[in-house]
Amino acid sequence: MFERIVVGTDGSDTATSAVQQAIELAKVAGAKLDIVAAFEPIPQSRVREEQAEVPGDLQHAVGPREDVNVTLESAVGMAKQDGVEAESHPREGDPADAILDVAEEKDADLIVVGNKGMTGTKRFLLGSVPNKVSHHAPCGVLIVRTT
Repeated sequence: MFERIVVGTDGSDTATSAVQQAIELAKVAGAKLDIVAAFEPIPQSRVREEQAEVPGDLQHAVGPREDVNVTLESAVGMAKQDGVEAESHPREGDPADAILDVAEEKDADLIVVGNKGMTGTKRFLLGSVPNKVSHHAPCGVLIVRTT
């Protein structure tokens, strides 16, 4: 059936719903799960300012993808709790492109996305991620109704 499933998340409730459904599908199919989250570049000056505000032993944790890492750790933890092998993929840039890139790299059999835009910011139109993924995917796409 499916050996490799890719799912995108931004940590929102709707994206988490899509992740949960991808986990269930992976569990039933015995598939591996690749969880993708995109982040926007942060200016180095802001990173330096934020690093200066935390103790020296924690400065290494402050970076452009710290929020994404938390989101991915949570999603991977959910998968592992259900006995599903999962790998995280933080990617800089457009969320749809990130999902499509990982799907190609991992030779995915299926991409799971929610029916809402997984934006994280207001600059993407609502629904743009599932729309772009469905039109450019290298494999099947399951669009989960999350609202």
